[in-house]
Amino acid sequence: MASAGRLLLLLLCLLPVAPVLTIKKYQHLSHKSIGEPCETHSECQSDCCVTNSLNPQKFCTAQTVFQQCLSWKKPNGYICKDHLECQSKCCVVNNYGVQTYCKAKTIFLQCLPWRKPNWDYCNYHSECRSKCCIRLNELSPNRCVPQSGILLQCLPW
Repeated sequence: MASAGRLLLLLLCLLPVAPVLTIKKYQHLSHKSIGEPCETHSECQSDCCVTNSLNPQKFCTAQTVFQQCLSWKKPNGYICKDHLECQSKCCVVNNYGVQTYCKAKTIFLQCLPWRKPNWDYCNYHSECRSKCCIRLNELSPNRCVPQSGILLQCLPW
């Protein structure tokens, strides 16, 4: 009976140790300082693990005043695939190629794609700055032309 009491006492003494060890293990994982490499938000003291440059490595960073974790965004001129990659939230083609780039929005906060200048070859009205793509005669290919007439219509020259 005495040995059973000792065994029970020993078990009771050991029980609180296991949860404390587990808590310390998780505290160590979840308390990385700002600037340390991380993979998930829960690893950081700030609960914020994001990229801070073109490098895909994530780092612990401070949250904004509004408690948000903001990733680094590409400035104008950088190659992009999606609007969300850019600081301006505007990712468009900016020349004759198919590559898209981060571009500033207009004064009216519009994200306008690059369009072909007048007299360039075209297939659709939407390709032209003038939004006017027509054939100049029956044998010529379509070209971007300035809108004309009193009502600025897309008319042949």
